[in-house]
Amino acid sequence: MKMASSQGGVGAVPALPNHHLSNGPHWNPGINHLDRALEDSVCSGTLNLSGRKLRDYPGLSYDLTDTTHADLSKNRLTEIPPEVCLFAPLESLNLYHNCIKCIPEAIINLQMLTYLNISRNLLSTLPKYLFNLPLKVLVVSNNKLLSVPEEIGKAKELMELDISCNEIQVLPPQVGRLQALRELNIRRNCLHMLPEELADLPLIRLDFSCNKITEIPPVYRRLRQLQHIILDNNPMQSPPAQICLKGKVHIFKYLNIQACTHSYIIPEFYLETGWFEPWLPIG
Repeated sequence: MKMASSQGGVGAVPALPNHHLSNGPHWNPGINHLDRALEDSVCSGTLNLSGRKLRDYPGLSYDLTDTTHADLSKNRLTEIPPEVCLFAPLESLNLYHNCIKCIPEAIINLQMLTYLNISRNLLSTLPKYLFNLPLKVLVVSNNKLLSVPEEIGKAKELMELDISCNEIQVLPPQVGRLQALRELNIRRNCLHMLPEELADLPLIRLDFSCNKITEIPPVYRRLRQLQHIILDNNPMQSPPAQICLKGKVHIFKYLNIQACTHSYIIPEFYLETGWFEPWLPIG
């Protein structure tokens, strides 16, 4: 009977060591998951360390120099890890929602980088050397930027620029050199005017809402590819607020009328006959 009793307890006995392991001092699921993520990154080339409350870069023991995409968002990093700046093939870097105060010069090593999201950090300036990278998308919203450097005009491949929710007072005219720019978000800053140089860009979307802008330059009528213009919460005077509320078509009609009032109008007779003085400016 004792032997039978002992065998009858066999089903319960294995549970004891399992229970012990799950609460043992050497079993840490957080560390294991982090190690697993780093090991996977070595093979895949994609480093995902998002939302791990990291204060320091944990990948010192791993060779991640072949990484092409890195997501370090939603952590507590106070700097861009120097090791990440050595990932020569890196194409995409997400540093959203950290505590980063500056961008190190070592970032110029990332000559394949086309996407950089460093929004919701503590940046007060954008360094000049940042714009020597082949960036196509730059997101630096929700920082503490007071200005944008003139060197931004060097970013010839930039297609999307988001500098919303900062404290920028002036947009440099060199932004007009971004000949690939399709989307510009300057929402919620301290801007009082828009640079006329934007008129020659292939913009599809322009958001300058929540600023202190009173006028849209008449030359913006040349933004023929523009599909979305967002300008609410500005003290608009030209066009008047009631026209702005009617949407893009009415805004552009107003801009065209404004342009004509500042230009010579060629009489219809001369247009029909093809005879007019070539020196007369055409609006």
